[in-house]
Formats: sequence, C-alpha cells, structure tokens
Amino acid sequence: MTDTPDPSATADATKDDPGPGDGLVRIGAIVFIVGAVATLVTVAPLFLGSRPFPTVAYLVSMLMGVGFLVAGAGVLRSVGAQRRRAKASQAAGRAAGQGTSRAAGQAAT
Repeated sequence: MTDTPDPSATADATKDDPGPGDGLVRIGAIVFIVGAVATLVTVAPLFLGSRPFPTVAYLVSMLMGVGFLVAGAGVLRSVGAQRRRAKASQAAGRAAGQGTSRAAGQAAT
C-alpha cells in the first residue's frame, strides 16, 4: 500500500472548509434577518391601527441594509480570492508548460 491520500477525500475536505468571505456572508445574513423582522414589527402597527413603535425600533430596521452590505462585502471578498487562485493556477500551468516545451526543444537539438 502507498501513503498517498485519496483524491476524493481531500476534495470533500476542501469543500467544507470556509472560504475567505463565508463568515461575512453568514454574519450579513443574520443581521439582514434581524433587520427584516424589525421591519415587519415596525410596520405591523400601521395595519393594526395601534400606536407606532418608538424611533429605536425604526433604527433597528436599518440593520436590513447593513446586513445586505456586509453580505455583499463577503461575496466580493470570496470572488477576489477565487480570481487570485485562478490566476495562480494559470501561471503555474503556463510555467509547467514552458518547462516541458523547453525540455522537449533541448532534447530535439
């Protein structure tokens, strides 16, 4: 038996690892949900005919937009990391391709 790891096992492990922007997306989603619930709560008295809530409740409603911005920042961070990985793999592929073509050219001469 060899000590080489199973490629499918390492691929599954990397899928579960959090990426650079995943935490921001999760935090943004939670803040967005809190803001959405606060928005529903502050709008409810308008339909029920009761007294409106104090200003603090309306300020908590603004968390919906803040959560959206935080999640968007997480998505942009994740996209940037994926682009850097793609450029690095392309550069490595080009370097490997040049190395083999040079060796083939030297062998032919």
